[in-house]
Amino acid sequence: MKRLYLVEPVVALYAFSSFLIYPLVQQYIYRRLWQQLTNTTYPISSNSSRCVPSNSSINHTDFHKEVQKQASLFSTYSELLSTIPSLIVTLLLVAYSDRGGRKITIVMPLIGSLIYASTFLTVSFFELNIYLLIGSSFLSSLFGGLGTFLGGCFAYIADLCKNERQRTLRMAGVDMMIGLLSGVAAISTGYFLRAAGFNWPFLTSVLCQCLTLLYAIFILEETVKTPDDGDILDESRRRSALKYMVCGVYQTFSGLSSKCKVLLALMMFIFTSFSFAYVGGISLVTLYELNEPLCWNEVLIGYGSALSTTVFLTSFAGVSVLTYCRVPQLLIVLLGIMSVASGMILLSFAKTTVLMFIVRIPMLLSIMPFPVLRSMMSKNISKSEQGALFACLSFLESLTNNVSSGVFNSVYAATVAWYPGFVFVLAAGLCLIPLSALGVVALIGTDVSSEIRRPETFPSGEAINAEDDQENQPLLS
Repeated sequence: MKRLYLVEPVVALYAFSSFLIYPLVQQYIYRRLWQQLTNTTYPISSNSSRCVPSNSSINHTDFHKEVQKQASLFSTYSELLSTIPSLIVTLLLVAYSDRGGRKITIVMPLIGSLIYASTFLTVSFFELNIYLLIGSSFLSSLFGGLGTFLGGCFAYIADLCKNERQRTLRMAGVDMMIGLLSGVAAISTGYFLRAAGFNWPFLTSVLCQCLTLLYAIFILEETVKTPDDGDILDESRRRSALKYMVCGVYQTFSGLSSKCKVLLALMMFIFTSFSFAYVGGISLVTLYELNEPLCWNEVLIGYGSALSTTVFLTSFAGVSVLTYCRVPQLLIVLLGIMSVASGMILLSFAKTTVLMFIVRIPMLLSIMPFPVLRSMMSKNISKSEQGALFACLSFLESLTNNVSSGVFNSVYAATVAWYPGFVFVLAAGLCLIPLSALGVVALIGTDVSSEIRRPETFPSGEAINAEDDQENQPLLS
């Protein structure tokens, strides 16, 4: 059967299956903790809000605060326990993909996600102890995580793209695909939950994960070709690949000029510091919506999650238009960071349902910095070493996201009683850090076209002529 050089269907199915249950995970944990801590059934209402007056003597406000705190701590424990193995696997697997092939970095995380979704289905169906989910997070992290998957996908795309504009647009297209399918999944979760409970969404996610895994194994073509020259050479290549798995990132960066090293370090710092602020704030939106005075039900949470994921589509449109108009890439990154900062500040003061929907509007360009920075960094690395670059980048991104989730959940647990919106003010303030680093990059310049680079080839074996490659054009005009 003829295979395809098309990784976007894998990303789309993975995004749909993951975001189908992602809004439900916190809601499921929240309801189970409510039952355990209050010994009462979870209040379900057909109204748009669950904060309805009650003649009962039970202090529901105190219950909400305690459940909010315990749910936040549960998320912290789950994130921290799965962080270290996921980071190690990400760094090793994505770097190894330069020699062993990109598909391993895509297939392994899919297996881990299938284990994670299957565990949720089992715990929900048999009403097992919810702390088994923490063990499931640890087990699935041994196969890698979202960072491993995206690192492999972006390295796969970098193998196929011939110039910087094509690479930027296709990477932005992957982000858009994530947003588009995750939005469709998120908007359906509320109705799915109300009509069928938790079991059917979890089962649907498991089936989608199986379909994604089959596509990745049997249909997706490999971009890294390894010659078949006999057992001796195979053994030699195997030892070389294992060595590169451990030392690949160091070998890649050691061969760069001083200016390239400084630029890559600054751009990685911008990427990770911005990701820390953005992911940390966004990860608590669902808990904030469940808390008083909003007290959203599952349908409103689904609408809110779907509206939040439209930023992927609008950010892709923004990158496409601004790139076509030849707007400097650093300015595109600046606009994205400012979009997040303004949205977080407004989010911290949102106390009504209407305002919670409105605050999503300033954040419509918030994803733009990610594909642009990935493309800028990929431009300065040989195509034969893209895996090492995205291994390092995925490692830092996964570390940042897990640490930020733990830090922001801890801060939220400590401040939810007196000011639940404090974490969003904190996220907006942290955006000043990548903005400062971005100013330094603008001052020193990003033109490294005169640097000597290693020879590059595409999967087909076609060599790249550096003189004709549009990547040699300066990034900042």
